[in-house]
Amino acid sequence: MRTQFDHEKLEVYQLELAFITWVTPLLAKVKQSGGTVRATEVIDQLDRASLSALLNTAEGNGRRQRQTRVKFFDDARGSATECAACLDPLVAKTLCSTEEVSEGKALLLRIVSILTKLIAHFESSFSIVREEPAESEEDDDENE
Repeated sequence: MRTQFDHEKLEVYQLELAFITWVTPLLAKVKQSGGTVRATEVIDQLDRASLSALLNTAEGNGRRQRQTRVKFFDDARGSATECAACLDPLVAKTLCSTEEVSEGKALLLRIVSILTKLIAHFESSFSIVREEPAESEEDDDENE
């Protein structure tokens, strides 16, 4: 029986690992193609952002305070979105085809979707005190 950390049990963490596994050969291919300095910057950023998403998800899941968890999950979501944006110039510069990046984009879409739901879950759990509108204010709104 294998011991697992809690973050390893998360579907989003497994998808982020799958994205890293998927993107690694793509990064190697683009590097070998002898892309421009700018292309090298994009693939370096893509590599860093994919790792950042994974690490922020793991760290966020290990945090106990809800607001801190939200911050790390939001950072992970931002990094995943950044990965998707990094794929676009690789296609625009004809270093990759649209077909080559479609699987990665699909993974990233699922990752961002799950992280968005996690963020919403933990944000909605904050105890927020709201003042209810007075009845007269509601009646005024209905009459307008």
